[in-house]
Amino acid sequence: MPLEDGDTVRRRGQRANGEVSGAPHPGGAEDGTADPAGSRTEVTAEEWEPGPALGDGDVTPRGAPQEEALMTELSELVQKVVKSSSWWDRHGVDISILACSLLLLPAGFLCLQSAQAIPFLVGVLTLGMVHHTLTVKGSHLASHNALTESKSWGKVWAIFFIELCSAFTAEQATYNHVKLHHGYTNIIGLGDSSTWKLPFLNRYVYMFVAPLAVPIITPLVALDLLRNVKWKAALRTLCCMFLGLYCHYWLLLHVSGFQSPWSALLCMLLTRSLLAHPYIHVNIFQHIGLPMFAADRKPKRIHLMSLSVLNLPRNALLDWSFGHSLISCHVEHHLFPSLSDNMCLKIKPIVSQYLKQKKLPYNEDTYTSRLWLFLQRYEELMVHAPPITELVGIQ
Repeated sequence: MPLEDGDTVRRRGQRANGEVSGAPHPGGAEDGTADPAGSRTEVTAEEWEPGPALGDGDVTPRGAPQEEALMTELSELVQKVVKSSSWWDRHGVDISILACSLLLLPAGFLCLQSAQAIPFLVGVLTLGMVHHTLTVKGSHLASHNALTESKSWGKVWAIFFIELCSAFTAEQATYNHVKLHHGYTNIIGLGDSSTWKLPFLNRYVYMFVAPLAVPIITPLVALDLLRNVKWKAALRTLCCMFLGLYCHYWLLLHVSGFQSPWSALLCMLLTRSLLAHPYIHVNIFQHIGLPMFAADRKPKRIHLMSLSVLNLPRNALLDWSFGHSLISCHVEHHLFPSLSDNMCLKIKPIVSQYLKQKKLPYNEDTYTSRLWLFLQRYEELMVHAPPITELVGIQ
């Protein structure tokens, strides 16, 4: 039988290190749903009760259909849409966006030849947009093998977008994102987005200054992670990283006409950090601040994703450069990660209607509201250990 409306997923004051506090969760109501900015984010849903211990440590909501039945039903609805969609819908739209970005590269470098401010600025904006489309949208789709149905070509695209364009290691990017983040979304110590936290920085430095260093930090982190991959993969990654960075530098000197190495390097930093602020913001807005779970007491998949993932509104700039699956269809993406951005957008009405029909959360909020929330509750969300969500049964 359906769970009662108005029940909530409640939090207790238990920290990741196991300490327990009897005080309400600071900065919000003790049910974990209050947003001082009045956001539309909903982490309220049915009250849950830990069921019998399951093999994977999940818990099942009392009185609700089994998770397998819910996920199977939703998957069947989505699969009908996928099967009835053309190759253009499944892959062609997103491949065309990436191809258009590549074709814009010559125009961007040529615009930088101009001594006039407007054409030069157009060149910077063009190269910045192209860079983020290839490195964020392209890398993200490639890590999920969503650009092609061939695993071999999927590996090629992952190396191209992640290593050559993004200066990162494909194996570690795929493992950290697909295996950990998607496999254990908002599970403390595994997929809880803690890699995005820098607790030694204050809120304004983290939110508005630190993102400018992303182009420098990314290859340095990649070099450190190469210790965890086989030597052949490490050598390939080093070659791809060097080739991608050097080609960018060489083209600025010999095509755009920069006179000094330092001016070329400064332009590289400028274009590669153009959308670094929304890149960092999106990565924290859509998970941090939502319910967090312990590995041995987590909901099953459909409930975990509906509780722990948030959609932002559509935005033309970010939809193009980051992709729908990272912006307005993030819930859909976490439920069906192998689908392309365009397919996530296509199944969005089905997923949202289904979750709401089953009285499960479908979290949505605005970019401005989330930014205000993080500025107000930065210490709580980004410095201190996140509280573990307690699943409380219907009383």
